[in-house]
Amino acid sequence: MLNLSKRIVVAIDGSPPSDKAAEEAVRLTLAGSTEHFKGLLSAVIVRPAKDDPVLHDLYPGRGGQLTEWKSRQERIFYVVDRAAAEAGIQLRKEVLYGEVGEQLLQFSEREDCDLIVVGSSGKGRLRRALQGSVSTRIALNARCSVYVVR
Repeated sequence: MLNLSKRIVVAIDGSPPSDKAAEEAVRLTLAGSTEHFKGLLSAVIVRPAKDDPVLHDLYPGRGGQLTEWKSRQERIFYVVDRAAAEAGIQLRKEVLYGEVGEQLLQFSEREDCDLIVVGSSGKGRLRRALQGSVSTRIALNARCSVYVVR
């Protein structure tokens, strides 16, 4: 059966490039939606594996950090929440734990996404050559299309 709905995932971290990517992802999801076929946008935050809430159970003194993280998470999702609500599109929010590029690639495959939208890091050539770039890694390894927003 032909699947006309579009599944788009956008990586966000609260930075200006990721906010721009979130707004662009909303526009792309809206462009692929019709009255009968709605696109689905997933906004994903990837945190280091050491921040996984399961690990906080082992260290009870870290409860304040978890509360602080919930507040920060709301601020990070704010731009994509607002844009999706204004456009009237369905938004799914996820927080994953691990290495950013790897988690986004696994999520996009697991959810059978049609497009991954990421913001450009803005790193210079030398810094990108030394540290690598999440957007480059995703573009080179994704099984679906990748849109890098500058």
